[in-house]
Amino acid sequence: MQKDFHYYATYCAAYLAGYTHNECMDICYSAQLVDHCSATLLRKIKAPAEAATTQLQLELMDIKTDIAGLQDITRIWASFHFLPHDLYASRKGAPKMYLRKYRLICDTNSDLLVETVKLAKGKGTQAAGIAMHVLADTWAHRYFAGTPSLVINNTDHYFYEIIPDGDGYTERPVKFIHNPSAPDDHENGVYVNSLYQNSETSVMNLGHGRAGHLPDYSYARYRYLPAWGDYEEIVKDNPSDYMNAFCQMIYALKYLHGDEPSFEKDRYDTESAEPWREKIRTILEKRQTDACEDWKKLAEEMSGNEIGDFDIGKYQNEYTESSDKDSTYLGRFIAAAVAQKSMVTYHIFKSGSKLAGISIVKKSRKGGSEK
Repeated sequence: MQKDFHYYATYCAAYLAGYTHNECMDICYSAQLVDHCSATLLRKIKAPAEAATTQLQLELMDIKTDIAGLQDITRIWASFHFLPHDLYASRKGAPKMYLRKYRLICDTNSDLLVETVKLAKGKGTQAAGIAMHVLADTWAHRYFAGTPSLVINNTDHYFYEIIPDGDGYTERPVKFIHNPSAPDDHENGVYVNSLYQNSETSVMNLGHGRAGHLPDYSYARYRYLPAWGDYEEIVKDNPSDYMNAFCQMIYALKYLHGDEPSFEKDRYDTESAEPWREKIRTILEKRQTDACEDWKKLAEEMSGNEIGDFDIGKYQNEYTESSDKDSTYLGRFIAAAVAQKSMVTYHIFKSGSKLAGISIVKKSRKGGSEK
């Protein structure tokens, strides 16, 4: 997903969940910050590198794809953008190395999603925003894995966009090009994707790079053959998935706000969204690659408050000049990010895979455990 959903739509979900305007701004800022908190940014503000929640393109191009480099990539992308659905999935005849990557495929309503939302409980608006980013991305990024893998993430020429046409739909083949400086041309079905590399661990084979930005566009409907799918077609309906993501965020945020007793899989607060459903549906269906303006307008209509744009530098001086960095906005974001990454890494390691590195549980002085 992009800023339109992670920032403005998350604000809307938080407002419908009962948060104040200022709390909504904190939550949606944190949700969007997940896409910006790189090692480069953390070095700039002299913050711990282990709090990175994304990697810039230049960082990925420079990273070594040895064991340590691949583990660093997987820790970040599996924890925040491609949350694994089933770390114990079985596949007849699959070798262990393939199976470990197959188990990292992202999908919705996983045990790890439940743990992600529960982990944010009582940890403040920063943790809530991170959890909402992870939750939303399970809907956009489903069927791809947050580790470089040609055998999992590759697609081929069998890729068709499904476009509304009156009371039905028409289809046309998607044309992928490999020019990073070219914009996507949704009118003519021309989209930029990552350059094909036959190296299994090339960063070009990370996540949905081979499908370009189609998973991130709310209007997109398409069908394709995933590399892992045994030639079985996947049909993706982003407008429906994004609506589910929005309603699930409301439910999750009500749980974090204290208005729901528990967070469970496959539950959605459609009732709170109902008065706005048609306007939301119109935004989701609109064929545009950036829906920020429409979501911002809706957010301001909902709350009656002006929604300032995302400013990556907003909290940096507070953090760098504070003698108590843990109490600052970025300090609380960093703590929540490290907790999320540690939790996911622990579960991947516990499943028998070292793709995200080694993680152990230490006994705490209070008799509990620390990951």
